[in-house]
Amino acid sequence: MIRMAILASGSGSNAQKLMEHFSSHPGAEVALIACDRPGAGVVQRAWDMGVPCFLFSGAELREGTLQRELAGAGIDLVILAGFLRLLPVDLVRAWPDRMLNIHPSLLPKYGGKGMYGNHVHEAVLAAGEKESGITIHLVNERYDEGRVLFQAKCPVLPGDDAGALAGRIHALEHAYYPRIVEEFALGLGVG
Repeated sequence: MIRMAILASGSGSNAQKLMEHFSSHPGAEVALIACDRPGAGVVQRAWDMGVPCFLFSGAELREGTLQRELAGAGIDLVILAGFLRLLPVDLVRAWPDRMLNIHPSLLPKYGGKGMYGNHVHEAVLAAGEKESGITIHLVNERYDEGRVLFQAKCPVLPGDDAGALAGRIHALEHAYYPRIVEEFALGLGVG
């Protein structure tokens, strides 16, 4: 059984879809939610799904507390779902090519520090792009620069605002992230 941990900082809609997808999966499970914001919606979602939740601070992230928790839980694969902090190099190197992230644009466009959520959608709209989408990629030591595993596109429509575009992006995230994570996890050959 592949044991996965989801790192999240926000409401947790992608984490919810992942927990649902793997709730009765024969080969992989979400074994832990790890969150750096105690009041984040993902904490309640983990509770509702019966998935253990580990809360940690920025200092604990830097000091290796999260890394020890993940190792102690026997985590094979780390999934970022709306996690906004840059991961320490030691943590990334502890799970080489076993950390995935989803980004709400077609990387390499509109990635990097500070580019998340509506910041991305507003930048896409300001640039006059005709399409946007999602990128699922491996995590490395820099924001949004890991090897791309999958992209899906959607149109940017005349009259769109950040909210309208975000709705189409969320639909892509919810449709594809669980499937791509499953394909990747089952290809690991561990557990």
